[in-house]
Amino acid sequence: MTISIVRATCPHDCPDTCAMLVTVDDGVATQVRGDPDHPTTAGVLCTKVSRYTERTYHKDRLLHPMKRVGRKGEGRFERVSWDEALDTIAGKLKDIARRDPQAIVPYSYAGTMGLVQGESMAARFFNRLGASLLDRTICASAGGAGYKYTLGARIGTDIEQFQNAKLILIWGGNPIASNLHFWMRAQEAKRRGAKLIAIDPYRSLTAEKCHQHIALLPGTDAALALGMMHVLVRDNLLDDDYIAQYTLGFDALQERLQEWTPQRTAETCGITVAEVEQLARDYGMCATQGDAVAIRVNYGLQRVRGGGMAVRNICCLPALVGAWRHAAGGVQLSSSDTFPKNNAALQRPDLMQKPTRTINMSTIGDELLHDASEQFGPKIEALIVYNSNPVAVAPESPKVAQGFAREDLFTVVLEHFQTDTADYADIVLPATTQLEHVDIHATYGHLYMMANNAAIAPLGEAKPNTEIFRLLAARMDFNDPCFRESDDEIAAQAFNRNDVRAIHFDWDALKQRGWQKLNAPDAPFAHGGFPTPSGKCEFYCARMQADGLDPLPTYIPPYESVASNPELAKRYPLGMISPPARNFLNSTFVNVKSLRDTEGTPHLDIHPVDAAERGIEAGNQVRIFNDRGSFVATARVTDKARKGLVVGLSIWWKKFATDGKNANEVTSQRLADMGNAPTFYDVLVQVEKA
Repeated sequence: MTISIVRATCPHDCPDTCAMLVTVDDGVATQVRGDPDHPTTAGVLCTKVSRYTERTYHKDRLLHPMKRVGRKGEGRFERVSWDEALDTIAGKLKDIARRDPQAIVPYSYAGTMGLVQGESMAARFFNRLGASLLDRTICASAGGAGYKYTLGARIGTDIEQFQNAKLILIWGGNPIASNLHFWMRAQEAKRRGAKLIAIDPYRSLTAEKCHQHIALLPGTDAALALGMMHVLVRDNLLDDDYIAQYTLGFDALQERLQEWTPQRTAETCGITVAEVEQLARDYGMCATQGDAVAIRVNYGLQRVRGGGMAVRNICCLPALVGAWRHAAGGVQLSSSDTFPKNNAALQRPDLMQKPTRTINMSTIGDELLHDASEQFGPKIEALIVYNSNPVAVAPESPKVAQGFAREDLFTVVLEHFQTDTADYADIVLPATTQLEHVDIHATYGHLYMMANNAAIAPLGEAKPNTEIFRLLAARMDFNDPCFRESDDEIAAQAFNRNDVRAIHFDWDALKQRGWQKLNAPDAPFAHGGFPTPSGKCEFYCARMQADGLDPLPTYIPPYESVASNPELAKRYPLGMISPPARNFLNSTFVNVKSLRDTEGTPHLDIHPVDAAERGIEAGNQVRIFNDRGSFVATARVTDKARKGLVVGLSIWWKKFATDGKNANEVTSQRLADMGNAPTFYDVLVQVEKA
C-alpha cells in the first residue's frame, strides 16, 4: 500500500483559489484538505470543495464519449469510441469551415480557472481554425471595465491586509458563501475592533454577522457612492494632499456631487438619510483619523444596467480619503491584473489568419436564433462547449434552450457530468477533473501563483481539455508545433518572467511547493502610480468619453424597477435577484446529492408584507413570472428580503428543479452600461401561488 500527498489547487470560479493537499492511497484519492501552510487557505476549504473526491468519483461521472440517439434535450446517448467521436467532430467542422469558419463558435467560461485547461490549447485550436471569438462577459466584465477606467487595472488591496483595517465595507457580496477566506480576515479585523458594514439588498448570512446592514434597492449602488462622496466633500473629510498629487478631475467631480444630497440619495436607494450620512461619516472620519478603511466590492452590484458605473463610483472613494496610503486600505474587486499572464504564449492569437467576428456569451440565446446577415455574419452552425453550462447559467433561458434545440446546430460538449447543456449535445466528450490533470493558476482574490499536480490517473476514458483539442487539431491537419506542446510545457509559459512581479517564476519549483507569492508591493497605490494613462486615479476619464460614456461618476437607473419603469412595474411589481446558493458554485456541485440535500429545494425568499398581499404562506409552491418566462419555487417568508424584493438563491440545474426550470427563465439578455455584460439582477417579476 502506497500513500502519498499531492499538491493541488482548487480550480473553481472563486477568489480564494485554495491550495489543496490530496491524499492518494494506492492510486485512489481518499481526501482533499486545505494546505495549512498556504497563508490564504490556512488549512480551510469550503463545504463544497472539501467533498471534491465525492465529485470526482461520483456514480454519474461521464467516462466515455457518447453520441446522441434521442431528440435534443432528451439526454439520450449511446457510447462510442474516441476515434468515432473525434472523426465525427472533425468531419463536421471541416465541412462548416470550408464555407465559413466563423459559423463555428466556442462557448466556455470558468468551469476551471486554470490557465492550461481553460484557454490555452482550446484557444490555439479556435484561433487556428478561424472560428468566431467569444466575448466572455457573463460574470464580471461590467465591474472590471468600471474599475479599469478609474484605477487602470484590476489591482487592489491584498486580502492578507484586510485584517488590519478599522472599517470594512462589504459591498454587494456574501463572502461567507463565496469568499470564505476573505471572511476569515474580516472576522479577525472585527476581533481587533474593526467595524463591518454590509451593503446589500438582501440580508445574507454575511450581512447578519456585520455590525450594520444597509439594505438598498437593487441597482442603486452608484447613487449611494455618489451620496457618500457628497458628504465627504461637504464635511471636508478628504485627504487634500492625496487628491492633489494622485487624482485627476476633482474639481469637475466636486461640481457633479452637488446634485447628490443625502436626501436625493436616500430616496433613490430606498434607505434613510441617516444611513447615508452615517455611512459617509464612518468612512471619512476613520480615514482622516489615520486608520485604514477598506472596501471589498463584489460582483453582485454590477449585474444591473448601471453596474460598471457603480463599481467606478465606489472605486473613487479610497482616493478621496487617501485610503490607499495604507496596505490595509483601498478597495478590492479583483486582483487579476496583478498577475503578468503571458496570454500571447498561452493562447497564440497570432495563429488567426484573418480577423473574425465576436459573439457575446451573455446573449447566446439571441445569437443562436440569428439568421445569417451582413451585420451578424453567418448563422451559427456549430457550438463547442467546455467549462460551462449555458443552458442553466445564461440569461433568458427559454431562448437559450430554443437555440440549443435547433436540429441544424452541431453541438459538442466537454463535461464531467450530463448537465442541462450536455442533454442538447450531438457528441459528449468526458473531461478530467482537477485531480486528474496538470494546471497552473492565477487568482482574482489573492496574490499567489498556484500549481496543480495530477493526483490520480484519469478515470475511465476521460481526457484533459488540452488533450482533446490536441487530438482534434491533428484530425484538422493543424501541424503548428504549438499543438504538440505538453501541459507542462504550456504551464511553464504561463507568466512573463520579464515582469518584476514574476521574475522568480519557475514552473518546476512551483509544482514542488504548490504556491508562490508575486513580488508585489503591500500598498499598490500608496504613492499613486495608477496604471491609467495619466498615472492617477481618474475621477474624470477621457477614455470613457471617447467610448461614449459619461466621463464623470454618475447614476444610471435600472432597466426594470418601480422608479425607472413604472408601467412595467404595474404588471410586475417585485424586483428579483438570484445570488449564489451557499452549497453550489454557479451550477457546479448541484448534482452532488449531499450538497443538494443541504440546500433543499429551489426556494424564494419573500417579505412578509409582499407574501400576505398575495395570500402566500411559508412552504407554499409559488410561480415567479414575467414576459420572458416563469419558474416554480418554495416560498420562504422572511424579512431577509426587503419589501418589494424577492430572492431566489441559484443556480439550480433545471433537471433538479421542481418544474424543470430555474431563475434564468425570467432574467434578461439586455446588457449593462459597459463591458457588454449581463444584467441578471435587473429584473421585475410577479409572484403567485402555484
